[in-house]
Amino acid sequence: MNVELAAAETPALLELLNIESTYGPIKAIRGVSLKVRRGEIATVLGANGAGKTTILKTVSGIIDPRKGSVQFKQADITGWDPADVVRLGLVQVPEGREVFPLLSVHDNLLMGAYTRRDRDAVAQDMELVYGYFPFLKERAALDAGLLSGGQQQMLAISRALMANPELILLDEPSLGLSPKLTREVFEIVIRINRERGTTMLVVEQNANMALNAADFGYVLENGRIVMEDSCERLREKEDIKEFYLGMKESGARGARRWKKKKTWR
Repeated sequence: MNVELAAAETPALLELLNIESTYGPIKAIRGVSLKVRRGEIATVLGANGAGKTTILKTVSGIIDPRKGSVQFKQADITGWDPADVVRLGLVQVPEGREVFPLLSVHDNLLMGAYTRRDRDAVAQDMELVYGYFPFLKERAALDAGLLSGGQQQMLAISRALMANPELILLDEPSLGLSPKLTREVFEIVIRINRERGTTMLVVEQNANMALNAADFGYVLENGRIVMEDSCERLREKEDIKEFYLGMKESGARGARRWKKKKTWR
């Protein structure tokens, strides 16, 4: 079957329909509609202040939209309490990591499972997380605030996994990280998606990393979706190359440069 046709036939796990969210009189997102299909990594690209984080906060119930609806697993979750959204299988990893600095690494992970009652499965997931991030097991008794920035980001992702989610929202996972740590974070995001089948929605300013990791992408400008396509196609669009990837070359030279950039995947 054609790959694009197969993707089109994959049902949407998450769908936003004409969402408008505000901060007081300021419209942060304006008529945003998007889909995240089950099993894929989707990304929303945009400059700082474009409204990317507002999309995630609206999906997870932190902000109630003024207009539109949020559909998750064919249920209308618009305006739901965030704890109920988590119980349904949708978890957000916030911008800036936001671990509990005075709690141990182990207790931070347990906080991710606070809605669960299946103790044996929680213990199994704890070992699975330690398999992804062995350093967390080595530092399980250490206060999370003593971890490095990259380690805290990986702890925040692990805490989300402890909720056993079907969909993880990742808000600027590369923020404040070195290029090497950014690459490691995105590599583990891809691995979790491929091995566990966990669907991901990633909002990012680092377009190069996001477009290499994700399957489908949306470009957000001033609160509106202005472009959407497979990431393979977005990478070849001249506007994306120039404004998001810093690539002004065209022709064979530009193609060679892009090929070199994406070899890490």
